Amino acid sequence: MTLAPPPQDPPPVPPWWRRRPVRAWALGTLLALSGLVILGLVREQTGTEGFLVGLGLATLPVPLLTAAFRWLDRVEPGPWRNLIFAFAWGACAAALIAIVANSFATRWIATATADPASADTLGATVIAPVVEECAKAAAVLLVFLFRRREFTGIVDGVVIAGVTATGFAFTENVLYLGNAYGTDEDSGITGLALDSVTAATFFVRIVMSPFAHPLFTVLTGIGFGVAARAAHRQRVRRVLLPVLGLGLAMGMHALWNSSAVFGPFGFLAVYAGFMVPAFALLTWLTVWTRQRELRTVRTELPVYAAAGWIGPYEAYALSSMRARRIARDRAAHLGGPPAARTVAQYEAYATSLAFLRHRGRGGRAGAEYVARERELLDALWRRRETARPALEYAARVTAPPAPAPRPYPYPYPYPYAYGPPRGPHLTYVPRQAPGPYAPQPVYAPQPVYAPQPVYAPQPVHAPQPAGNPYRSG
Repeated sequence: MTLAPPPQDPPPVPPWWRRRPVRAWALGTLLALSGLVILGLVREQTGTEGFLVGLGLATLPVPLLTAAFRWLDRVEPGPWRNLIFAFAWGACAAALIAIVANSFATRWIATATADPASADTLGATVIAPVVEECAKAAAVLLVFLFRRREFTGIVDGVVIAGVTATGFAFTENVLYLGNAYGTDEDSGITGLALDSVTAATFFVRIVMSPFAHPLFTVLTGIGFGVAARAAHRQRVRRVLLPVLGLGLAMGMHALWNSSAVFGPFGFLAVYAGFMVPAFALLTWLTVWTRQRELRTVRTELPVYAAAGWIGPYEAYALSSMRARRIARDRAAHLGGPPAARTVAQYEAYATSLAFLRHRGRGGRAGAEYVARERELLDALWRRRETARPALEYAARVTAPPAPAPRPYPYPYPYPYAYGPPRGPHLTYVPRQAPGPYAPQPVYAPQPVYAPQPVYAPQPVHAPQPAGNPYRSG
C-alpha cells in the first residue's frame, strides 16, 4: 500500500507592505511625482521655448545609448521593466536629488565663504560628483537587492548602470541646452547658429561626450556585478566591491568636471588622455565578459543534453549569437512572430540555466538552486516542440566544416614520389571526426551546501490515473 505524502503547510502570507503590487505602486508613484517636480524645475529655469529646444536636442543620443546597452545584454537579456525603471530613476529621481542637493550645497558654501566663484568650482568638482553618483547608484542597488535573480554578473551591472546614467544625462542635457538657448536669446542670437552657445553646448555634450555619465556610473555597475559573482560567504567582498566601484565613479566624474580648471586645453587633454582610453578599456572589458558568458553556455549545457532535456546540438547553437538569430528567423518564417518569441524565450531560459549551474558549481547559487533549476527545465520543456527544430536548423547552418583527416604519418624513408607503402596491414582508415553537435563529457561536481540533481525529462502535464494516485488497488 502506497501512503500519501504528508500535507504541506501553505506558504506564509507576507505583510501588505512587502507584496509585489504594493511595492510596484509605491515605486511608480515616487517616480511619477519626481518626474512632475523635475519637469517644473527645468521649465522654470529654461522657459517654455528653451525647454522644448533642449528636450528635442537631448533626445538624440538616448536611442543610440539604450540600443548599445541592450546589445551588450543580448546573451541573457534582462526584462524590459528593469531598463524602464533604471531610465526613469535616472531621469526623474536621481536628477531631482542632484538638482536639489547641488543647489543647497553650493548656496551654503557661498554663504559660509562669501566667495560665490569658489563655491561654484567646489560644487562642480567635489559636491556634484558625490551627489550625482550616489543618486544614480541607488538604482543599481535597488535592482541588486530586489531583482537578485536577474542580476547575475558584470554585464547586468553595466547595463543597469548605463541605462540609469543615460536617463540622468538626458534630463541634465535638457537643462543645459535650454539654458544655453535662453542665453542666446538674451544676446540677440536666434536659431541654432554655429557661433551660438547652444551649438557649442550641443557639440560638447551630445556629439563629443554622450557617454560621459554612462562611463562614470558603469564603474559602479561593475562593482555590483563582481559582487554578484562572489560566494555568499564572502560578505566583505560583496560589500567593498560596490563601494570601490562607486569611489572610482566619483573620482572619474570629479576629474571630468575639473577639466575646465586646467586651462583652455584642459578639456581636450582630459578627454583625449583619459576619457577616451577609459571608454575603450571598459568597452573591451564588457565585450570580453559577454564572450565569456557564451563560453559558459557551451560548457555547462551539455550535461543537460546528456540527460535528455535539450538536444545535443543546442549547446553549440546557444553559444553563438549568429545561430540564435538564425533560429529566431527560422521560427518566424515557419510559425510567425509567436514562434519567434517562443524561441527567444527558450534561448533566454537555457542561458539562465547555464549561468545557474556555473554559479552552483562555484557555490554561489544559494539554497534555492534545486527549485530554480527545476523551474528553468520545466520552462524549456514546455517550449521544446517549437524551439528544437529551429535550433537544430541554426546549428546545421552555422556549424564549421569538419576538419580534414590528418595525413598518414609514414615512418618509412621512401620519397613521397614513390607513393606510400602498400599492403592491407598498412592501409590507413581515417577515424570519423566528431561532429559539432556531439555532446562533450561535462562532469557535474556538487556544491558544498546541497546536492544538485539533474532531473530526467518529464512532460509538464503528465496524465494522472483515476482516483487517488497514492492509493493502490
